[in-house]
Amino acid sequence: MTSSRPAPLAGVRIIESSLLGPAAITLHLADLGADVIKVESPSGDYVREMTWPIVEGVSLLHLHTNRGKKSLTLDLKKPEAVDVYKELVKGADAVVEAMRPGSLARRGLGFDDLKPINPKIVFCNISGYGMTGPYQNLPAHGIAFDTWAGVVNPAYDDEGFCYIPEHASIGMHAGPLFGALGILAAILRARETGEGSFLEIGQSDAAAYMDWYRSESHLAYERPEDVVTGNKSDNYERRPVGTAGMRQGVRYQTYDASDGVVLFMCSEQAFWKNFCECIERIDLFERWPGSKFADHALGNRELQIELREIFKTKSCEEWIRLGDEKNFPIAPCNSPKTLSQDPQFRDRFPLYPVEEHGIEMLPFPVKYVGETLPAPSKAPTVGEHNLQVLRDTLGYDGATIEKLESAGAFG
Repeated sequence: MTSSRPAPLAGVRIIESSLLGPAAITLHLADLGADVIKVESPSGDYVREMTWPIVEGVSLLHLHTNRGKKSLTLDLKKPEAVDVYKELVKGADAVVEAMRPGSLARRGLGFDDLKPINPKIVFCNISGYGMTGPYQNLPAHGIAFDTWAGVVNPAYDDEGFCYIPEHASIGMHAGPLFGALGILAAILRARETGEGSFLEIGQSDAAAYMDWYRSESHLAYERPEDVVTGNKSDNYERRPVGTAGMRQGVRYQTYDASDGVVLFMCSEQAFWKNFCECIERIDLFERWPGSKFADHALGNRELQIELREIFKTKSCEEWIRLGDEKNFPIAPCNSPKTLSQDPQFRDRFPLYPVEEHGIEMLPFPVKYVGETLPAPSKAPTVGEHNLQVLRDTLGYDGATIEKLESAGAFG
């Protein structure tokens, strides 16, 4: 079922000045229908050449983070170009500075410069480490925010050399997501009160916040042992924090199936009983019933040996089906390479096609029931929408555009 209603953020306009990955802050808004105008220098955002894979000469990073946006080139060293930027701000809800703090202020386009032009304007800076602190001016790339936050740990090869292990990028994705949420909240308030806001976020902050459970667990364990304990199934013993890995877990552990690996999670007694009944091994439950909640059968190697052999007898697909039918928690262990083949992924993520975006892409993950979000346009080439923005958004006529071109406003 689809709806003819406008996109959720139709009527919201964002002016973006960005370099590299932080541009994802407006990706989420564009995916939801906001009009995002990416103002670039005449040479363009070099994200198009940054990292790999490169798809027909353009980086995947650009194709994904800048999809659904318009590109307007302005040489902000020229006063005429600054004037055009200010004209755009008059009709905008927000300005995003996705680069080092103060970059726009140096061109006379900071929050204090723009607020008199549009009192309701929301100004958001997203940078590596935020606008304060000893690291605020420290150059960085995406993984830095995760090593800083303790999310990615160094690894060592057989010769003792330290290297970056395979990892999920947290800060460079979570920072834009939290930033987009903050922008929307500020826009709602601005429309209600008539007052704009200046907000900022560090991608490092976002990485730390996303990993709050581990950090706060360690902080909790700095409290006295009679105040902060382990859980009931371990007789309240203070073991390593729950997210510190699970080397000793047995009922909560990964196991080899006949064709892959599954994550087994029957630490609740009721689920453990369901599993034992399913495999017709109620003797395992009778011998090791466990506690009612959160009992991982830590260190029970005898039971682990039994389970290791049991899980080898069926495929991942068979185990997932049985967990669904018999009500016990189990999950496939996918990799970034195999995830797209998973049936749950295929159902939830109808990929944007190569023909439209240059490569297959995941869509915005929130579903609007009964509606279909508009498919975003392909990430723009440098200055692709110059005429469209100047004519349709600002209402400039041919003579005005020609005068700006002569002044070098567009580079």
